[in-house]
Amino acid sequence: MSKKQIGKRLLQILIVLIGVSFFTFGLTYLSPGDPAEIMLTECGNLPTPELLEQTRHELGLDRPFLVQYGSWVKGVLTGDMGTSYAFKVPVTEKLMKCFWPTLQMSLFALLLMILFSIPCGILSAVYQNKWPDYLIRGITFFGVSIPSFWIGLILLSIFGVQLRWVNVAGGTTDFKTMILPSVTLALSMSAKYTRQVRNAVLEELRQDYVIGARMRGIKESVILWRHVLPNAMLPIVTLLGLSLGSLLGGTAVVEIIYNWPGMGSMAIKAIACRDYPMVQAYVLMIAIMYMVINIIVDLSYTYLDPRIKEVK
Repeated sequence: MSKKQIGKRLLQILIVLIGVSFFTFGLTYLSPGDPAEIMLTECGNLPTPELLEQTRHELGLDRPFLVQYGSWVKGVLTGDMGTSYAFKVPVTEKLMKCFWPTLQMSLFALLLMILFSIPCGILSAVYQNKWPDYLIRGITFFGVSIPSFWIGLILLSIFGVQLRWVNVAGGTTDFKTMILPSVTLALSMSAKYTRQVRNAVLEELRQDYVIGARMRGIKESVILWRHVLPNAMLPIVTLLGLSLGSLLGGTAVVEIIYNWPGMGSMAIKAIACRDYPMVQAYVLMIAIMYMVINIIVDLSYTYLDPRIKEVK
């Protein structure tokens, strides 16, 4: 990327972050419920009017909206996102503590999904309208229709309750405990991505260069692995990048089922407790991750397909 393009991209990121932060802060400001009252009640204190007023003042909730927003932005720029109302620790510390378990689980789930989806999608495309294609399409049809929370409950019942291979209580981040939630996420995504890989490979197999290669007597395996797959990887890489972003920000249901101490379960508790600083920091972090992943995907295009040129 040139300096002009880097500057343009950074400006876009800045505008998006400002919009996301302002919108999120506004929604939390307008949401019903008093976080001071909730915090005092959870701590076992009687929320008298005097104590409520003092707590709101200490939390800065009695100041105007723009003043609160400006103070929060200033804290974010200096690395201080405030203190969590629900967890009683600095927001940044809690976010980082929950980020790594979610990242580990998401990457493992993405790896499992790739190992299943890409070979099955290629096989389904190569044997189009034959029994392997019908079998894979049938399995993926049911896979798309099944929600992830149902898969998680079934796996937990089989491997946790009946076979006792995993700890049903959860709460830990070791590899054995991570297997079932990762498999649950991978299964819920694999059906959709198998169909996407199949469509991408079929689209390339219909291209003129494939017909020309076959007429020249080039082996089908060479055509598939050296020509078709590299060209079909562009939409697949885009989908993988979006999947990683959605995994990092959308694993709440699976994390709650398996009691996985990640960002999703943390966000649910923060929302229930009206923990505004934690919710605002969580949304901002997810927005940053989506944009970073999007930039990485864009940069990967020029390496996967040299024909793609940067727009000057």
